[in-house]
Amino acid sequence: MWLAALAILIGLAILVWSADVFIDGATALAKKFSVPSFLIGVLILGIGTSAPEMVVSVLAAIEGSPELALGNAYGSNIINIALVLGATVLISPIIIRRSIVKRDLPLLLLITVIAAWQLRDGTLSQADGIVLLILLVAVLGLQIIMSIREGYHEHEDDVVVASADSAHSNNLEHLNNSESLEKLEPSVTRGLVSLIIGMLMLVASSRAIVWGAVELATLWGLSELIIGLTIVAVGTSLPELVSSLSAARKGEHDMALGNIIGSNIFNTLAVVGLATVIAPIAADPVILSRDVMAMGLLTILLVTLCVFAFKTKRQFGRTSGATLVLFFMGYTAWLIQSVSM
Repeated sequence: MWLAALAILIGLAILVWSADVFIDGATALAKKFSVPSFLIGVLILGIGTSAPEMVVSVLAAIEGSPELALGNAYGSNIINIALVLGATVLISPIIIRRSIVKRDLPLLLLITVIAAWQLRDGTLSQADGIVLLILLVAVLGLQIIMSIREGYHEHEDDVVVASADSAHSNNLEHLNNSESLEKLEPSVTRGLVSLIIGMLMLVASSRAIVWGAVELATLWGLSELIIGLTIVAVGTSLPELVSSLSAARKGEHDMALGNIIGSNIFNTLAVVGLATVIAPIAADPVILSRDVMAMGLLTILLVTLCVFAFKTKRQFGRTSGATLVLFFMGYTAWLIQSVSM
């Protein structure tokens, strides 16, 4: 028991530290090469923090359990928006830019619709998997081209609705962060090393926390079902959660939101696509009626909240965060109830 508790405590400490290292490395590289923070969030944070899901799903497909890959991907998408983004915004509101509302969120919604349409007959063929992978290449290419073309100019018309004191405080924080990065900036290698070490430690520490929590829950007599639906489900999303929180805390709002959007795009297209190419999937009808429906409703809710935020204060605030977290709680209760019936 003491070993499990120690794993949780040490894992949490390393998790927080590695998130800071990860974000610092990503931010340094973004500034060094003049790459927009949102693009770093989509490509590096989004794909990097989704690597565990990809490995799990590919192994599941190889071992003859491709349906597990589907549940893993769609379940992660739900947790990313409802819990990860919701919790992040509760702590630090995120500024919504025009390009996110006009391009990135509609793109995420379109991909979600395509995923649901492919599952309309309850199966995913290898041809469906190839289509998803082709879409992945096209979407990432579009994100790269558009983000680099827009660069940092899109921030010029951002309206930050905050008090003068809070705006001044944010400016000082950005200045301090910039000064810190300038001290670390000279070496691209150092930025890359920070990025890689941070990502690896994020994954390793989250796994240690999940292991310790499962061990304690088992000792306390909780069922495997409850452990899987709560501890393991949330634990596998810890890299996304802490990296988004760290990015938002450091004022890198674009990275925080880009992490969520990039993660969900990667899960839907790459994780499901790879698993389906390896082994066609015959999905349980409940996946379509429950999980895909929840993912679709949640994506629509996210788009609606972001559009409303953009048209009012341009700030995705705590009320929106609370709404997303409540959705997660409702979905979890629905999931537990449907499985226990």
